[in-house]
Amino acid sequence: MSDVLVIGAGPAGLMAAETLSAAGHKVALAEAKPTVGRKFLMAGKSGLNLTRDEPFDDFLANFGPGAARLEPILRQFSSDHVRAWAEGLGQPLFTGSTGRVFPTAMKASPLLRAWLRRLEGQGVVIRTRWRWRGWQADDLLFDTPGGPVSMRPDATVLALGGASWSRLGSDGAWADWLRSRGVGISPFAPANAGLSIDWSDHMAGQFGAPVKGVALSAGGQRSRGEFVISRAGLEGGGIYALTVPLRSGAELSLDLLPDWPLEKVARRLGHRRGKTTLANHLRKSLKLSPAAIALLQEFGRPLPEAAALASLIKELPITYTGLRPLDEAISTAGGLAWDGLDEGLMIRQLPGVFAAGEMLDWEAPTGGYLITASLATGKWAGERAADFLA
Repeated sequence: MSDVLVIGAGPAGLMAAETLSAAGHKVALAEAKPTVGRKFLMAGKSGLNLTRDEPFDDFLANFGPGAARLEPILRQFSSDHVRAWAEGLGQPLFTGSTGRVFPTAMKASPLLRAWLRRLEGQGVVIRTRWRWRGWQADDLLFDTPGGPVSMRPDATVLALGGASWSRLGSDGAWADWLRSRGVGISPFAPANAGLSIDWSDHMAGQFGAPVKGVALSAGGQRSRGEFVISRAGLEGGGIYALTVPLRSGAELSLDLLPDWPLEKVARRLGHRRGKTTLANHLRKSLKLSPAAIALLQEFGRPLPEAAALASLIKELPITYTGLRPLDEAISTAGGLAWDGLDEGLMIRQLPGVFAAGEMLDWEAPTGGYLITASLATGKWAGERAADFLA
């Protein structure tokens, strides 16, 4: 059978290698870092959220403008397929109250070890510390521990990630090499990124504090996720879900009591507080956490009284200076433009070269969507590459 090269050993690349080797092809997998799956393992440190248990149409809606191109790809390797695949690797799963699906082990390493054993059994050769440097004529060039190496496989799958977390391997350097071959690249932008905020000195005591039970609104979108107050600003799922409008500079507001109507907040605040400080009154009458009170004082001072204060608690404007830098983002928007790819994810300018994972121009929130789409596009590219070779 034909020789195939997969470049990049994240979830998309590993899945492409699995698919192609299962079809009987000789597969080499090149990874620039000393070990494979580094970002995958990082995602598993807080519990590996593999996918999401929800109706397909609801799942698909989280991919925004990329949903139309991703629909057939996600249908052929949906949340149900991801779960069956992980269980087939001997990894029992459970579904949390919000529909998020995790390995019972709550980490990525057992799954990755089982996956690598499967790849080894299928004959996949993994070459680490092989850094791709682009092309010379039609040959792929690599820096390797043994010196420069050039290769000309029968087909290639690129799965090089986006442009965030460069220390784990996704540095976006591939974009320039593809542009030089006439391939269209949409500009990279942060996705699932924190907010930068210039805090006043009094907020230092809240760094690291979680904020729960609140709602955030920006650009007509609303998020009920949690977040953390950090030295740099705000981080967490509640913020990440609003990356798209925040990236455009949309106004951000915070509802500190989303389950209470305005009238109830005003009524509780109207209780006499006597000599009690305002902070203690807020804590006792509204059950606000110290972190929530600190945010109210940070962005609302000087605090008004009575009804005006109730309105502020329900819609507190958050002043921010932008998203955190691209390299700090969990994922990236932008990448290989869809119009430069055929239906099989082959790059039109480069016959026999396919692409998968975060290299493609799509984005989605955290919560299982990113990993599922990376696996699905890796499988799709692997299958279409096998069709091409046939």
